[in-house]
This record gives sequence, structure tokens and C-alpha cells, in this order.
Amino acid sequence: MNLSIAIIGLPNVGKSTLFNALLKKQSTFAEASAGQAGSGIARVGNYPFTTIEPNVGIVPVPDDRLEKLAEITKEEEGMQNLPPIKPAIVKFIDIAGLVKGASQGEGLGNKFLSHIREADIICHVQRYFKDPNIVHVSDEPKPQDDKITINTELILADLETLIKQLPPRKTTKEDRIRWQVIVTLRNELNNGILAKDVKLTEEEKEMAKNLNLITAKPTFFIANVGEEDLKKEFGEDTIAVSAKIEAELAELSAGEQKEYLNSLGLKQSGLERVIEKGYEMLGLISFLTAGEKEVRAWTIEKDMNAVDAAGVIHTDFSKKFIKAEVAAYHEFVENGGWRGSRANGKTRFEGRDYIMHDGDVVEFKIGS
Repeated sequence: MNLSIAIIGLPNVGKSTLFNALLKKQSTFAEASAGQAGSGIARVGNYPFTTIEPNVGIVPVPDDRLEKLAEITKEEEGMQNLPPIKPAIVKFIDIAGLVKGASQGEGLGNKFLSHIREADIICHVQRYFKDPNIVHVSDEPKPQDDKITINTELILADLETLIKQLPPRKTTKEDRIRWQVIVTLRNELNNGILAKDVKLTEEEKEMAKNLNLITAKPTFFIANVGEEDLKKEFGEDTIAVSAKIEAELAELSAGEQKEYLNSLGLKQSGLERVIEKGYEMLGLISFLTAGEKEVRAWTIEKDMNAVDAAGVIHTDFSKKFIKAEVAAYHEFVENGGWRGSRANGKTRFEGRDYIMHDGDVVEFKIGS
């Protein structure tokens, strides 16, 4: 599975500038190592609806472990060149700026809202920076007001979905529960409560998933700030990022980027923090495979077992699963690859019910 993030916000809060910086910063690495590059660069302009269709970009997940595994594999196998490096990927969807009335079609709102449903998680960009040249709903940044506007439109869009649901003709227990979930959600959304904050039982939550409500999606925020506010705390669900600085970083080499981040007192780029937040909120981890053919990171859900993880690589791997040979990343590196790890007793064989861990280096044994 791959993570998909919808970038939303009011017009001119810096969404497309941020989107372009994230894509440009990674495109060279993506083309060389992952065979992936951003599928488009978003137009940026100081007026609403610069972005009409959603811009979709594919970027690799930064992971220093892969380069180390590639170096070890090259040495262990006596290869002339590094094996291909294939990181996990993230799909960013840059949604056109939402406005008041979007749920009723203002600013092509209905079209924009439908694209949000495709994403796993929502990233809401809020303007905290000051710029007199920016055309916005207010001269001064008012992120909380902006949040209310966006949430209202998303709630109204979900209510439209719920209103279209009809009472069940059958009287099975499942149908009755489903209808009660719809009624509960409709009542709570009418009171301004997001679907993800409505109290439901585990069974009811499973029923609600099929409705694909926008306000049920996990959401975090980007505070688009000036350089002076980069270290400021904005709350657990908010990441401070400067789209302007991310754009500047995109023009630098990897080494220069690290130097620039150090000068700002930052350990990670905005891209790394955004992806990290998405993985954390969705409960995702990566396991690794290393061989002459490729070194690769695979994204899976936490607590996934070995047989299901094998199926992420190929469905046949799951069907014909025999066992998994596993080494912890740091021990794999310390022992110089598969041969050294095996010789020193640092690999182990696990069955189909083994729970995968982040950084497991794995070789699946598959039957014919």
C-alpha cells in the first residue's frame, strides 16, 4: 500500500507553492532511484482557483536505511554498481482552494471535494505568514476562522452524502445498525461535529467506513509560517512549515539542504515531517528487502502479519507463503548482509502469524 495525502485549504494559503517544493526537492532522486517523479507541477498564482484540476505528485519517502542496504548488498554480492533503490512512495493531491459555498458548487467546489475522498489522510494548510501582496479573504492571517470555513464545507458535503441514503427495506440486524449509524452521523454533523469525532462502537465504525465521509478521514494541519516562526509550537496535530523555505531547499543539493536546515536549527525538512506525520496517524511502518535485483521499502499497517506483508509484494507470495527469514535492520548492517547475519545467528525464521516490525529486513520463502 502507498500513502496518499490530500492538501487542502483556502485559496492563496501556499498549498501549491508547498506542493511544488515537495515534488521538486525529490524529483531527481525519484527518477534515478525509484523510477517515479511528480506527475505534474502545480501552477502558482496570486489569485483564487489557479489550480482547477487537482495536481497529483508522487514522491519517495526519505529513508537513509535504503542507501546503506544498497552499499552492503553491493559489497556482499561483489557487484560493480549499487542495486536499484526503490523507496516507499507517497501520493500528494493538491486540491484547488476551497471557498465558502464549496459544498453547493461555489468555485467548482463539488468537483474539488470529490477528489478529497480519494486520499487516505487530509493535510489542511493554514496561512500564518503575513504578506500584503497576497489576495486572501482577510488582510491578517486568521487560521482558526479559515478552519471553521473549511470544516463547514466538508460537513455540508458529507451531509449531502448522508441525505441520499435511504431507510432499509430489509429488517436484518446489520441493516438496522447501518441505518442507525447514518441517523447518528447526520444528527451530529448537523451540530457541527466532524464524523471522525462522533462516538460510535467498533461495529458502527466499520459500517461507517463504507460511507466514505470526508470528515471521517484523519486530518493534520500545516501552519504555513515565516522563518521566524518555524520553531514555534502550534499543537500536537499541527506542523510548522515555511513553503517559501521549502521552495528554497528544493533548489539545493542534499548536502546543501542539510547545511541550510542546520542553520535554521531544524533536523528535518517539511516534507519529512509531513510524511512522518501521515505514517504516524495512519499507523504505517516499512519493512525492507535487500538483494541484487533491488533494495526496497514496503509500506504496511502496524501489526500486519508476515503472510499479509508478503502479499503486499505479490499476491502469489501470500498464497504460496512458507516462512519468512527476518533480521533486524541494525543487526543486518552490523553483520554485513545476509551471509554475515546468518553466520552469526542474527536471522530467524518466522511463520505466517509473525507480526512485522518497522525496519525488519525480510526474505520470504515461497513455494512453487
